[in-house]
Amino acid sequence: MRAIDLAYNDLLQILRDKQTALFLVIMPVAFTLLFGFLFGGFSARTEEDPRLPIGYLDQDGGAMADQLIRFLEASTAVRPVNLGEGDDPDEMVAQEDLAGAVIFPAGFSAALKGEQPISATVIVEEGTPAGMTALGEIRAGLNRLQSAVRAAQQAVLAYENELAFQDDSSRRRYYDEAFNKAVSAWVDPPLAVETRMARASTQPAQELDNAFAHSSPGMMAQFAIAGLIGAAGVIVQERKQGALSRLLTTSISRGEIILGHFLAMAAMVFTQFALLIVFGQLFLRLDYFSQPWATLAITVAAVLFAASLGLLLGTLAKTEDQVVIFTLVPMFVLSGLGGAWVPLEFTSRTVQTIGHFSPVAWIMDGYKNILLRGAGLTESLLPAGILLGFTALFVVLSVWRFKFE
Repeated sequence: MRAIDLAYNDLLQILRDKQTALFLVIMPVAFTLLFGFLFGGFSARTEEDPRLPIGYLDQDGGAMADQLIRFLEASTAVRPVNLGEGDDPDEMVAQEDLAGAVIFPAGFSAALKGEQPISATVIVEEGTPAGMTALGEIRAGLNRLQSAVRAAQQAVLAYENELAFQDDSSRRRYYDEAFNKAVSAWVDPPLAVETRMARASTQPAQELDNAFAHSSPGMMAQFAIAGLIGAAGVIVQERKQGALSRLLTTSISRGEIILGHFLAMAAMVFTQFALLIVFGQLFLRLDYFSQPWATLAITVAAVLFAASLGLLLGTLAKTEDQVVIFTLVPMFVLSGLGGAWVPLEFTSRTVQTIGHFSPVAWIMDGYKNILLRGAGLTESLLPAGILLGFTALFVVLSVWRFKFE
């Protein structure tokens, strides 16, 4: 096919340029590592407790305060932090060092056991989500503690209705045993309900703290555009030298000429993406191959978009200098707007909406859905379809604007 022959000739011209390897592989890898390091890639990963800290000050030293702390330790939302006498719980909560604080006054355990009116002092900022969460967990712990006390008391009464205790010591031992069983039932219930987010795939999601899951697709998208300088420049050179007009005197058609240039750009960008995906898989622990069909769909759509953009740039530019300007300006605008440098998830909803007018944002969404959320082919159809929509638009504009002289 004559279009393939023309594409092969374009690729030979592109490969003769020493800058080709720089834009296609070397700079994408370098910037992927740079942005990954900036966002914590390869940093030592420590297991930090994500729960909200709740400070406690135990002035009682009794068993009841210890059991309430045990309830808080078993919570999935908060974690207890032991405070010293020199710590100011009110200030620490006000400075948001703690989500809340609880102070157990002297006599707390004895009063709770005897159902006397004494309670712990709870300090939270009720107008904040963290404060409301802390207050809810502390109240839940107190309620469980009170129910354990009542359960132990009822157990003692039930035993006394059948058999008499030998002495007060045996009565206390029975009470303590019943109380501890009730507390253990709250901490480790025989039946528990576990809720999980529904996943799009049974494959394990990529670690969220792998910063390369953002920088790798971001730099692939950015330098796919930057690499179009050489390919678009071939079209400009052929037009200036009259090669395009001479081609029209042969048996090749106008459509085949345009298709040949398009295929050359697509082959170049596809090779670039393939190399960078393999690099990410082998060296950056990014599981692109966990969903091979989804990865292929996004890659093909991104490649076709980049080739169509390169074709349009080669059509609009009249000189080699204009090729550089017309390529680098869209690269910076589309990459910055589309979240190649800073994740759009860190921005406002308005910025995210505007950012998705950039095709780069859909490339990012497609790859990050695979790497971070385990999305399969079905979930990749939307970003791939939108990229194909951009491709169709740019191809139509290119054909309309393409000049052979």
